[in-house]
Parts: sequence; C-alpha cells; structure tokens
Amino acid sequence: MQRLYAFIRRHPTWVDSFWAVFLLGVSGVQYAAGPVGGSEHIAGIPVLIGLCTAVALRRRAPERMLVLVALMGVVQLALDVKPSPADFAMLVLIYTCAADGKRWASRLALAGAVCAGTLAQVRWPSEGTQSRPQEVFLAVVLTVPFILAWVLGDSMRTRRAYLAQLEERAARLEKEREAQAKVAVAGERARIARELHDVVAHNVSVMVVQADGAAYVLDAAPDQAKQALETISSTGRQALAEMRRLLGVLRTGDARESGEYVPQPDVEQIKELVEHVRTAGLAVDFQVEGTPRPLPSGVELTAYRIVQEALTNSRKHGGPDVGASVRLVYFDDGLGLLVEDDGRGAAHELYEDGGADGQGHGLIGMRERIGMVGGTLDAGPRPGGGFRISALLPLKPAH
Repeated sequence: MQRLYAFIRRHPTWVDSFWAVFLLGVSGVQYAAGPVGGSEHIAGIPVLIGLCTAVALRRRAPERMLVLVALMGVVQLALDVKPSPADFAMLVLIYTCAADGKRWASRLALAGAVCAGTLAQVRWPSEGTQSRPQEVFLAVVLTVPFILAWVLGDSMRTRRAYLAQLEERAARLEKEREAQAKVAVAGERARIARELHDVVAHNVSVMVVQADGAAYVLDAAPDQAKQALETISSTGRQALAEMRRLLGVLRTGDARESGEYVPQPDVEQIKELVEHVRTAGLAVDFQVEGTPRPLPSGVELTAYRIVQEALTNSRKHGGPDVGASVRLVYFDDGLGLLVEDDGRGAAHELYEDGGADGQGHGLIGMRERIGMVGGTLDAGPRPGGGFRISALLPLKPAH
C-alpha cells in the first residue's frame, strides 16, 4: 500500500486521468442508452469530452479547466443537454480552483457554485407539479454540494498557507539560532583569547625576569638563583593550570569530569597575585579600602585581570627599581581600582594606540573587559613619571 500511495503522490495527473476515463465511461453508457438523434444528443458528446478533459488536466491548468467547465455548462444550458455523471467535473473544478487556483479563479468558482444549482433547477425542473417553496428548497439542496466543495477547497488553501508560514518561521528561527550560536562562539573565542593573553603575558614575563636574575647571580649567590628557579617552577605550574582551565572549555566537559577544573580568579586572589609579584622582584604596596563583600563573578574576574595586566606592564616597561601600588576601594555601587607605578612607563605611542604590551593588546583587552561589565577605564602617564590605571566597575551591568 505504501508503494501505491507513493505512486499516486508522484503521478497525480495519472490519477486524475483514471477518474476522467471512469466518468467518460459512465456518461457514455448513459448517452448510449438514451434516445438517438436531436441536437441536444449530438452536442452532448463534445460536452462530455470537454468535462472529462477538464478533470484529467485540473492540476496542470486549473484556471483554464475552470473556464472550459463553465463554457461546457453554458453549452448545456443553451442546447438543452441534460445533466449527466460527467457534470461531477464542475464540483471537482470548483474545489481545485478554491484550493490551488489563482484568486480570480477562486472567485469565479464561488460564483459558479452559487449559480449552478439554481440554473439547473430553472432549466430542467423536476417532473411533477411542485409548489414554489418546493422548487426553492430543491434549488438550495442542489446548491449546497457546490458551496461545500468551494468551502473545502478554500479551507485547504488556508491550511496550506498556514503550514507554509510555519515552515518559513521554523526555517527563520533555525537561521537565527545558527546566527546566535555563531555569535556566542565568537564571543567565547574572544573571551578565551583575552584570558590566554593575560595568563601568558603575566606568567611568562615573571618567568623571563626570574630566569635572567638566576643566570646573573648563579655563581655569586646560588641561594638566590635557587629561589628564582623555584619561582619559575611555581609560576609555570600556575600558568599550566590556568591554560588547562581555559582550553578545557573547548572540550565537551572533560575538565569538569576529570576533576581538573580550576575556578576563575577573584578579588580575594589579588593579594596572592601581589605576593607573587613581590617574590618576582617588583615592590608593590597593596591597600584595600571599604568593606569587602561578595561581588558578581564577572566583576571579580575583571578586577583580577586588570591588576594582573597592570603589574605585568609595570614590570615590563617600568625600568629598573620600579615600585608600584595597588588600591581596591569598595563603594556602595561599585569597585574602584587604582594601579600606579613610578617607573619610566611605556612609550607614548603604545598607550595612545590602545595597548602597552608591545603589540597594542594590553589596554585594548582591559577596555574590552571593563566594557563587558559596564565600567570605565582611565589609563595614561602619571604626573611626575610612571603610569596610572584607574577603573570603576559597577556592581550591576549597564543597560
């Protein structure tokens, strides 16, 4: 049965042709049994052929076949060709044009549906004496099938249009979902790129400084060289742990399942960061003002990365014997950061272009991070020498 249904769906014209041949056969038998001769009998043959042809080609050219059926109906009325089973083609074409035809064809089919029963009753009244109400009732009864055929076809048109609209909406939503997924992926990649930059810029800088110091005092002060190597080792482990955390989000949850997930840095770890930088040889004064309290995770991560980037830039560009200070200020509606150093600072062109890491990405990354939480950043040379980075991070993101 499935094959039969598939064949019918693939060859609708063949199905219509089968029914057209069936109507032609039934109507031909009726005409052959009727009286021979007369103009109405001779005219009935082309009318019969025309109606059956309209059924066979109704899906290929519904508008033209509707006009053909209307013309055959006019010929029947004019030449007194009595109704036959082939007139079932009128019902079929009314339904087809209401469902698949153009709007003007659907309106013409509706007009034909309203008039067909009444015209047939007037042209070929029923035998026997009938009153006027009976004739009107019979005309209404003959009209109902034609109206129902048009209503059924128009309902099918509406249903198809509704399904097409649903499919279009589903396709549009699918495209929007894909676009949102691409935007989310791009945002995640940008976030990972910023994190990687901060991790590499800070930890590798510390390792380079310590390695240079260890090489310088290796012969004269072995204990200091050993301490520098230990700092390099701990810094490398920390960098590897953070890079595992970052790269783990690119996998399908492997980091969480294996227990290697490392929480993101927060404000509480800034003190550890400052101690680590002091161990690396940079004198840092750290102060906290206000009452510490829990902050949104995005604000805490942004604060940590800003301090990390600022101290890294101080160590890289501040010159010899540079000192720095870090201040965290808890306001009622936000967190303030102030990182300063008294070194020679970076070249003016670097911070003018938006960064101070030799590639122009340091301050750009800071501004991007602060922009994501709705904060403000002020960075530039300090009066009297050195560099200053001041940031205000609101507790609630800007709308």
